[in-house]
Amino acid sequence: MHVEDLLRLESLDLTLLWGSPPLLAREISGVTATDLEDPGRFLQRGEIVLSGLVWWSAADEEAKTDRFVAALRDAGAAALLAGEETHGTVPKVLVDACRRHGIALLSVPVHTSFRAITDTVYLRQWGDLSRRPADHYALPENVRGELSRLLSDGADPDTLLTRAVAHLGAPPCYVLSATGRAVARTPAAPRLPARQAARRLKAAAPFAAAPASTTLRVDPDASPYGQWYLHLPGPVDAPPRMLHEIAEVFAQYRQGLLRRRAAARVPATKLLELAAAPRPGSAPLPAALRACGLPDHGPYTVIAVSMGAEEGAAEAGAEALDELLRHLPGRRFATARLATGGAAAVIATDSGAPAASAPGAGAPGAVVATLKGLWPTLDACDDATLPYGGISTPAAGPQELNGALEQARYALTAAVRAGSADGTAQLTAVEDLTTLDALLAGIPADVRTAFGIHALGPLADATNPSHRMLLETLDTFLAHNGSWARTAEALHLHVNTVHYRIGRVELLTGRDLARLDHKLDLKAALLCR
Repeated sequence: MHVEDLLRLESLDLTLLWGSPPLLAREISGVTATDLEDPGRFLQRGEIVLSGLVWWSAADEEAKTDRFVAALRDAGAAALLAGEETHGTVPKVLVDACRRHGIALLSVPVHTSFRAITDTVYLRQWGDLSRRPADHYALPENVRGELSRLLSDGADPDTLLTRAVAHLGAPPCYVLSATGRAVARTPAAPRLPARQAARRLKAAAPFAAAPASTTLRVDPDASPYGQWYLHLPGPVDAPPRMLHEIAEVFAQYRQGLLRRRAAARVPATKLLELAAAPRPGSAPLPAALRACGLPDHGPYTVIAVSMGAEEGAAEAGAEALDELLRHLPGRRFATARLATGGAAAVIATDSGAPAASAPGAGAPGAVVATLKGLWPTLDACDDATLPYGGISTPAAGPQELNGALEQARYALTAAVRAGSADGTAQLTAVEDLTTLDALLAGIPADVRTAFGIHALGPLADATNPSHRMLLETLDTFLAHNGSWARTAEALHLHVNTVHYRIGRVELLTGRDLARLDHKLDLKAALLCR
């Protein structure tokens, strides 16, 4: 299928904004939908790019648009299809950038969904391949028939992949998730650690003639956390079209899997609603656990995640969390979105997995360690989002799930505060809150602010230069364990001046800094600023 073919389809109602005849004659290898500012690393050569232009605003400088289009050009994109829904029209600055960089630009009206375009491309490609003679290297008819039967019969992914590449000489081959989890592998493919697999996916280049390795996206519509990849680590004598067909088989398998997981979200949502209730009663929780496939006895660990407050962030959090927990072999869990935002999961710590069977299959501490080790890999899936997470201590039984969920939320708040301060993704366990600063980080921001204002009294007004000076002296005094001499030395003051200033602090705050509890109050207030 070529770019110009899309313009001929009345059902799509696309409009050409710019594009020369040679660009419109380019062949389409696939579709990627993205609203990243720099999507180049996620694109394959020959793909058309669908963008709702959420990344752009009228206040942006022209350079931002230029970088976006340049990334498409460098990745070898066949064309850009820009949606009109976000801004009502396609910005002229984008048209100009596409003209400069030689990228065909088509506008997508509000009544045409990106899904309709994606389905059109892949159904057309599948049909084209089925009508081509054997020397065009589409999958042989008998192979396609066998794979179709296997899909209908619910074959496991390893079997599906092994049969899909059998006619290629059964080379080592994987289907990998975005975090490097092996969804499927052929018998010739050795076990691949998740972190190593994730690094391979990051370094993967678009398909080229006789590449050292080949990596293809399975489902163009998948999110950064739900994406799968067909990965052949060595050279393979097969044309791109044939490998794209194999990837399409796994796209169909994945869609069926997503439907089953969506159905499982219903009882999981009910379970988390009950866990969030302070007094759910004795009977509902065990029944809700059993409905999720979880044991009705503990221990359990609860993890809560947040991807921000943007639209769709809660669903992204649930998908990311689901992907992360699938790295725990033999572990049963239930994941759902939270009514208050974000997502959470209940993990059965005692899932019957032998302690030494695989990393993360042992005690709760091993589960936490495994999740922390995988968190950077999850973070690397989407450069535009920072994932934050909080993990509870083990809950002994169903009645302790409410407390475990509260712990996970508290640890999540601490993770968000720590991560926002230095711009990094954070996963915090309750056991990590071992200092006063870490403990206070889990308190909601408005509560922290209110405590700081009331504990510091007039000193909370940092606009007053005199008050700023007194706060600096108080902070230094507490940091030096109440030593007058060391405080004076650190601030280059006479010790009498320190005595005077601390006296002023005591007067304004109503605290006695000779008392340990009052020192702790003011230390906490300083940390809450």
